[in-house]
Amino acid sequence: MSTFQKLDSLSGKVAVIIGGNGAVGFATAKRLAALGATCVLIGRNAQEKGRDQLQLLDGKGHFCLNASITDSQTLMSAAKEVETRLGRCDILVNSAGFTKPVPAANLNDLTDDLIDDILKANFRGVFASIRAFEPILKASGDGLVVNVSSIAGFTGVGSNLAYVAAKASLDIVSESLAKVLAPAIRVLCVSPGVVDSSFVSGRGSDFNEKTAATTPLKRIGTPDDVASAIEACATHLRFSTGTRIVIDGGRHL
Repeated sequence: MSTFQKLDSLSGKVAVIIGGNGAVGFATAKRLAALGATCVLIGRNAQEKGRDQLQLLDGKGHFCLNASITDSQTLMSAAKEVETRLGRCDILVNSAGFTKPVPAANLNDLTDDLIDDILKANFRGVFASIRAFEPILKASGDGLVVNVSSIAGFTGVGSNLAYVAAKASLDIVSESLAKVLAPAIRVLCVSPGVVDSSFVSGRGSDFNEKTAATTPLKRIGTPDDVASAIEACATHLRFSTGTRIVIDGGRHL
């Protein structure tokens, strides 16, 4: 069982990153690989998208697997493949998701189908990935799950109201999982504000500049800001579980 002491190296650890080809996921892979972890990048087309990305990671043994967060069977297959090839999983990062901008006051454009799609990707898919990898995380005796959530989950302000609901659900279920999976697995949420990436379509430089101007630290987040928090969960915040780490420059204030 872990003593939860600070780690300076992740050598010998295996980190599985769902959404590992995305901006936050790949920034996380770079940080964890630099500390010695073997990284597995998982996504719908990860094996195609990740060929060049893998060459940018420190160390050896990294690979990509195709799986969809809305298809639990593919996640189960990915977990079996990781166990077969590497024999373990110590860190699971859930950074995949989906959203579409819909103003909160526009109730008609938040259709039933869009609500379902957003909840599938941002809540059900995260739970499904944890469910798939829980046995090998538990077997490590020092497992960690980091869910990339959002300040939308506790501010009520986000790309749309279904996304707000999905992230709020993720936050509270992460607390529940932290209780039932302890002490072998810790569960944490990292909650960014606006991040400079292509995750939310239609948000350009004008939106980013306006947001930065009204954020206390006067800029929006970067993928590496989020990745640095995930790294801290794995290395320094070792006695933390069942809580959120807010990485938003004070945006929620």
